[in-house]
Amino acid sequence: MLGLAQDAGHELTRDPAAADVLVVNTCAFIDSAKQESIDAILEMAQHKKDGSARRLIVTGCLAERYRDELRKEIPEIDAVLGTGEVPEIVKAIGGAAAAPGASPLTFFRTANREPREPQPPTYIYDADTPRLLATPRHYAYIKIAEGCDYKCAFCIIPKLRGAYRSRPEDSIVAEAEALAARGVKELLLISQDTTFYGIDRRERGALARLLRRLDTVPGIEWIRLLYLYPTTIDDETLAAMAECEHVCKYIDLPLQHAANPVLQRMKRPGTRQKYDELLNHIRRLVPGVSLRTTFIVGFPGETDADVDELESFVRDHAFDHVGVFTYSHEEGTSAFSLDNDVPQATKTKRRERIMGVQKRLVKARQKARIGEHARLLIDGPAGEHELVLKGRLASQAPDIDASVYLTECNPADFRGGDVISVEIVGARDYDLIARPIA
Repeated sequence: MLGLAQDAGHELTRDPAAADVLVVNTCAFIDSAKQESIDAILEMAQHKKDGSARRLIVTGCLAERYRDELRKEIPEIDAVLGTGEVPEIVKAIGGAAAAPGASPLTFFRTANREPREPQPPTYIYDADTPRLLATPRHYAYIKIAEGCDYKCAFCIIPKLRGAYRSRPEDSIVAEAEALAARGVKELLLISQDTTFYGIDRRERGALARLLRRLDTVPGIEWIRLLYLYPTTIDDETLAAMAECEHVCKYIDLPLQHAANPVLQRMKRPGTRQKYDELLNHIRRLVPGVSLRTTFIVGFPGETDADVDELESFVRDHAFDHVGVFTYSHEEGTSAFSLDNDVPQATKTKRRERIMGVQKRLVKARQKARIGEHARLLIDGPAGEHELVLKGRLASQAPDIDASVYLTECNPADFRGGDVISVEIVGARDYDLIARPIA
């Protein structure tokens, strides 16, 4: 949307007080995300009332899920664009409201239509879509597919994003080449299920072929996969990860739980035993791999014994990175028909318990890395200290993982995107401290 707006001649600003048009892009996955989105909309609605802004546009998953309700409850909203209406952003910004007396654009399903099931979104961008980087210039996300065909009990994404649809390989490679020409050093490949890539097109081994092609793009240092799925990760992909020079040995595999009764109620594939086998198999095929996963605690019917099983699983597999979320009871999901029988306070305690175990495990492993030599990608100034830089190892993704703080250096000698050799000289909980070496 940023790229389309800029390409149409609009000037972009981060200052709401200076904007003629305000755009709020939203999330609707869990309660906290919905609340954050609504708070942002209300804040921008106040800017529209008090300032110079003439239009307020709401986009994204909350718009897709609650378009009629948003328009009814927040009359300051002029246009609502769902997840499949991204190309309409230019019309919404500079549309009919510019003419005196004209009606505001309203891209939403009105309540007076015949009741029917909304059509699922089908939009996905391609290499020719104008793009403005919202990340630092040295790394960028590439969406290789959109949508999801799974029916996990807790998840609303298939209804918001539609069926799984892969982008053509040539389109992704062309985008990667364009990003590399702009100075991007790290590509992060994302989708709702990245290892499902190509399966919808009946293209066997499509992800492995894509990785091998991207590995040859000049200027790209790291290629990272996010959001893999336990039933679609295959040996061809693991082989490409092990063999390609620029593909990070990094597996982000959201498993959601480890207790079989909970997995069954979640409608997740596999069992604790199968997950054990899969993780051991990954480590055999990709030596030195870093493993990240996420879990949900407090799912309906979860018992103390189930949490014991989850803790045992975390201890057994020594994940490099773990995220734990408390279950959010979402209407529109099949789990919504279940009793939300785990109190919020219990959910929070279970989350703290698992994260406490993970923190102790990681803290010990990080201390053991002191003296190790590694390659570090510089992200930029640390912020809290003018003489310290912040960066990441190949085992660390931006925003979601820990960082490395580079000391004993002149920050002016480095810039974001530089990849340098370092020695790890210290550790503090999740983060590492390093110094540059020749």
